[in-house]
Amino acid sequence: MGKGLAGPYLYLLTQPNWHLWQTLSGLNFFNNNYIGKHIVRLRKVTKGFPMVDGTINKNPSAQADGARAAIAERDQSFLEKVMTDGGLTDPYEARDFTEVVFRVMRDLMTTDAADRVADELHEEVIPAKDKSLQMEVTDLWQDTNPLVGFLSRVRPPWQGPGIFKIDSDRFLFRVANEGGLESTLEDRETACKRAVKAVFSATKSELSEERIQEIASWLPPAGVLELWNKA
Repeated sequence: MGKGLAGPYLYLLTQPNWHLWQTLSGLNFFNNNYIGKHIVRLRKVTKGFPMVDGTINKNPSAQADGARAAIAERDQSFLEKVMTDGGLTDPYEARDFTEVVFRVMRDLMTTDAADRVADELHEEVIPAKDKSLQMEVTDLWQDTNPLVGFLSRVRPPWQGPGIFKIDSDRFLFRVANEGGLESTLEDRETACKRAVKAVFSATKSELSEERIQEIASWLPPAGVLELWNKA
């Protein structure tokens, strides 16, 4: 393994332990950009790898623009909506970012409330030959990391007080860092809000009005709730 890849791969291997420690202590591990930077680095070194259709993504930006235009001409799957509306590069980035948003959303909710949402998310995320994309939206909602999914079911909702409360700023900060958005510091907040709103919109299209209102009751007021209502 090359020296330059040690950081990103170490992050992937140790992520469950970090989430466990954060969950048990209520401490925020993301007060620096170390994790987000290495997720970005890992994505950059894999941009030449085969994509969903088996082709090589040699020019991600140009191909992403063309892909978004083509996708807009037909019915979009869940991840296609997230990718197009959220300004994300490819379905893999859309999948990973969606899972992070869902993770923080679940941290705000009771297990019973999260289970009711899961029961309504049984559409496939995207038609694909790649097995890593062959799943339902509910698989992302429940988390593809078994340990993280388990911890989400046994911890109480992060509704306060103090460090145990996820407000809008902490919600967006966690999503931006854990999701590894590729953006400059100047437009990081704007890019994060756009991508979160895209996940919210795609999710709401799969849910009943009752579930939409139930999720709204758990989201922090102002910033995040406003994004949910507008999505």
